[in-house]
Amino acid sequence: MSRVGSPVKLEGGIADTIGRTPLIRLNRLFEGAPFQVYAKVEGMNPGGSAKDRPALFMLREAIRRGEVTPETVVIESSSGNLAISLAQLCGYLGLRFICVVDPRTTEQHKQIIRSYRGEIDLVSEPDPATGEFLPARIRRVQELLRQYPHTYWTNQYGNPDNSGAHAATTMREIGEELGPVDYLFCGVSSCGTIRGCMEYIRSRQWTTRIVAVDAAGSVIFGGQKGPRRFPGLGAGLTPGLFRPDVADEVVYVSDLDCVQGCRDLVRREAILAGASSGGVISAIRRLADTLPAGAVCAAILPDRGDRYLATVYNDEWVRQELDPAWTSA
Repeated sequence: MSRVGSPVKLEGGIADTIGRTPLIRLNRLFEGAPFQVYAKVEGMNPGGSAKDRPALFMLREAIRRGEVTPETVVIESSSGNLAISLAQLCGYLGLRFICVVDPRTTEQHKQIIRSYRGEIDLVSEPDPATGEFLPARIRRVQELLRQYPHTYWTNQYGNPDNSGAHAATTMREIGEELGPVDYLFCGVSSCGTIRGCMEYIRSRQWTTRIVAVDAAGSVIFGGQKGPRRFPGLGAGLTPGLFRPDVADEVVYVSDLDCVQGCRDLVRREAILAGASSGGVISAIRRLADTLPAGAVCAAILPDRGDRYLATVYNDEWVRQELDPAWTSA
């Protein structure tokens, strides 16, 4: 059991630099379009992704409740970005952090986690019943929670502090700059970002149309389960934070859509973003003919692209894994 009245404090230093990421109008990518698109570039967070926000929020709330103390071992299951964010903040606090990952986590992600003194616990085999890695990772988390006497599982899949972070910061920041936007395009995985944004939007009675960008092969919105190459977009199981009303519309994107969107984004706007960001760009393009003139669209770009140099930005990998006929523009 953790002690109440913990002296741990998560403030100052690197913690104070999280959030307030730029909104960049994508003038070149959507040149001539009758609508406007503003990208919330979450890769500008110090840990390189939108996951800095829930990492900070979840740890602060756990500290406030006395669930995290100087003796606590923080544990999480992550495909990579949240693990980096938690490793960074736990390193700042001097706390031990263990992340359970699976083979889809990139080498770059793992190297960054270790650089922050985070520990990697690799689950190499999927759950035999579902064929998915997530249940196997959660099972390993439960084993680690029993193994150590003072532990805290941030549990991004079911912790309301995850979505609370985005209601308190991400969507609030967008609203402060753009007002009640007409469209919000948001990728989904744990559903923390889209749910928090939805709750902020609905609490203010905005008429914003929320478009969920999901991976082909994801089951979040009842889709047919299938292979997905990129971490951080889609899920093989419905997350605990999911609600049927989190989105007004769902657009499914393929792995190749993600690559193409990323390549277009860096070529036209000089923004090097991660795979799910490319999916968001592809979703906007797919709906372009239906977006009304004058519409203001916000698009959340979850992370930066340097963690995908061996995949998204590697022509040979794209040809081998996704499309033998791929040619770089």
